[in-house]
Amino acid sequence: MVKVAVIGGTGYAGAELVRILSGHPYAELTMITSRQYAGQPFSDVYPAMAGVVNLTCEAFSEEAVSEAADVIFTALPHKASMNVVPGLIARGKKVVDLSADFRFKDPALYEAWYESHQAKDLVKTAVYGLPEIYFDDIQKASLVGNPGCYPTSVLLPLLPLIKAPFIDCDSIVADSKSGTSGAGRSASLATQFCEVNEGFKAYKVAAHRHNPEMDEVLSLFSGRTIHIAFTPHLVPMTRGMLTTIYVGLKESVSMQDVASYLDSFFANKPFVRICPRGRFPNTMYVKGTNYCDIGFQVTERTKHLVLISAIDNLVKGASGQAVQNMNIMLGLPETAGLDQVPFPL
Repeated sequence: MVKVAVIGGTGYAGAELVRILSGHPYAELTMITSRQYAGQPFSDVYPAMAGVVNLTCEAFSEEAVSEAADVIFTALPHKASMNVVPGLIARGKKVVDLSADFRFKDPALYEAWYESHQAKDLVKTAVYGLPEIYFDDIQKASLVGNPGCYPTSVLLPLLPLIKAPFIDCDSIVADSKSGTSGAGRSASLATQFCEVNEGFKAYKVAAHRHNPEMDEVLSLFSGRTIHIAFTPHLVPMTRGMLTTIYVGLKESVSMQDVASYLDSFFANKPFVRICPRGRFPNTMYVKGTNYCDIGFQVTERTKHLVLISAIDNLVKGASGQAVQNMNIMLGLPETAGLDQVPFPL
């Protein structure tokens, strides 16, 4: 059994890590840290975990965490991770970071959208943790920057097609809708019940920090500069993310051609499901799972390809993908601990 720790285990992503790891056949969860709840049983913070997780939250100590675990998940806010991760890597630990601190290859791009970066040397060696794309690099990595939820939902449908001759890379628009858990557990007026119930709104229009993350990955993968238009929306549900992407077409393409690209690219990728023609993703069908469902439609009238994806923003969009990355880093079965069966309703 590999010993694992979760740093920042009482936020939504951290708690989701604890949930998944508690049932992992090859992992033993040995430590959960929390600044706010240090000294309290984890099951007091999340009563659903009573009888499942018997650990008490602890204050963070680099030495204690390093002694307790071989693999460490850092579920900390942006900027906090970059102050914690270098010491863990120096001690020979494998780290999967769920913040944005190690997602970007260009530190200047990170600094333009986030904060001054204090661990630029590690940025060079960190691997972007989108397993369906960077599996081989993740296998050799000591530090993985886990992708954001919106980028995961946009990149998985787009990357298999971005080099296709019929795709107009200068005409891509992505529109995403997320449940409120994506905003985190900290109290916020914007996510209080009365502010979101029976409403549906866009936010951070043309200014969301996940946009440059998408642009950088698409540009590096395609070998050319790509900027997409992206608008996120908040919907009154707890978890789930639905993304619709509109791609201009340079030439006519058949539904079968698109299906061939997607089927070939995702062959033997256990967590991507391509919907049959005429069926489209629904957040209900992926809730609580690590699946990404993808559907598509060619519109001859407007000469567009419409791509639609659905993920659980806390699982494939965060903690499930992080565990998938750990599995790959350790040479474990990729699906270990992630074989949750979707709810039929």
